[in-house]
Amino acid sequence: MKIVPIVFAFDNNLVLPACVCISSLLMNAKENTFYDIFILHSEKAKLGKTELDKIPHYYPNCKIQYRVVDETFDESFEIRGITTPAYYRLLIPELIPEYDKIIYSDVDVIFRSDLSDFYLSTDMKDYYIAGVNSLAHLIPKNLAYYKRMGVDARGIIYSGNLIFNSKKIIEDEIIPKFRSLALNKYKFQDMDILNIVCEGKIKYLSPEFCLTTYISNWTIYNRSELNKFWKDEIIDRALSKGIVHYNGQKPWKGLCVNFDIWWEYYRKSPFFDEKFYFDFFYHKLNELDGLSLLKRIKILVRYFVFGRRK
Repeated sequence: MKIVPIVFAFDNNLVLPACVCISSLLMNAKENTFYDIFILHSEKAKLGKTELDKIPHYYPNCKIQYRVVDETFDESFEIRGITTPAYYRLLIPELIPEYDKIIYSDVDVIFRSDLSDFYLSTDMKDYYIAGVNSLAHLIPKNLAYYKRMGVDARGIIYSGNLIFNSKKIIEDEIIPKFRSLALNKYKFQDMDILNIVCEGKIKYLSPEFCLTTYISNWTIYNRSELNKFWKDEIIDRALSKGIVHYNGQKPWKGLCVNFDIWWEYYRKSPFFDEKFYFDFFYHKLNELDGLSLLKRIKILVRYFVFGRRK
């Protein structure tokens, strides 16, 4: 049996997406993989656990445990609708001392393959964290942002899917450094803190571990830029098997890249609700029907001119 520990952190606003996310993880587990799942939540907000507690009954290859986070980040900076639980990952080595190495994932994610190979084969000996390059230097405003901060944008990783070397982080007393930066008004909050503190001790993983909307876009329109980082076979595997991370628009709220993948897993999950499904798509159809002729023409132009461009 291969035991893979994985951590999630969220509040009551994301319980349904969390259930779908964790269901996708367990749907794609190998027969000999067991997921030890930890959920971090605030001590002040009573997390709704009724649906979450059903997961091990549907999928026996897992266990769910809860860890309470104190008020450490209650006054931390919030922006773009990203709230306090985003900071909880910074405390994982302290909150979950059972494992020397552990995976963290946001819940706006769909898993499409087993994680045991990633977990077991990733050597973290000389690194604090491992993640996927965010290609921040290819976005002019982000390049300028990190340049002002004195940070090399070429090395910035996403914080939505990570592997923590908890043992080394504790040994090198890194968590106090995380805490000290948590009140700063960083544009990308926890992501900036992790990249600043762990600079030089970051291991870079393939995009299969965090296929964001941005990376998906670049595979179509700027693949030559991606080829400077990853070979075509690595990119293609990410597109077919990678962890889909909705780091922009959320598919349960609106249309976005790869939204169909989320809804496919939602339909297959034990948490599927026909009314929620019907209401979402019926509302979207009404939105399209209500568009003016000019807006419809603009959509067609974007599809035929830009959507088909190679």
